[in-house]
Amino acid sequence: MKPSIEISSSQPYLIRAWHEWCTDNGLTPYVTVAVDAAVQVPREFVKDGEIVLNISYDSTTGLQISNDYLAFKARFAGVARDVMVPVGNVLAIFARENGQGMAFPKASRHEPAEEAGDASQASEAQTQDSASAQPAPSHLASVPVAASADTKKPTKKPPATSKTGVRPTLTRIK
Repeated sequence: MKPSIEISSSQPYLIRAWHEWCTDNGLTPYVTVAVDAAVQVPREFVKDGEIVLNISYDSTTGLQISNDYLAFKARFAGVARDVMVPVGNVLAIFARENGQGMAFPKASRHEPAEEAGDASQASEAQTQDSASAQPAPSHLASVPVAASADTKKPTKKPPATSKTGVRPTLTRIK
């Protein structure tokens, strides 16, 4: 009988791959993040417990996508802020221009507060967020590939993000 080997999550690898694909193709990678006490983001931009972040190299400084966290500095309303997101809180990564990407179910999130240690305790002290991570088995769901007739460029322009204040959204297809 072989000893059980714990396999690491594929989610951080897929996030890095989609980020690289977007960058290589001149697209803008965005992530949708479930915000809880372990997530360090400007809370004033959180809507319905989620935030959408531009993680392109042009919009971030010092971007690191590790197996545990996405960490970088970014400007929010002209103010540079530190951002730290546990990989398990990433709900989706997608290209802003065409919406192609991958969604991760909320159930795939783990309990980052236990792993983050002092970092999450500091984050909890800064904000009192009632959302909490639900431990569950890690599994992924991908966005279905469009049929060849549907792969034409979209007729609508993507919403502007900087001047109008409208944020892009990801439509989940089940």
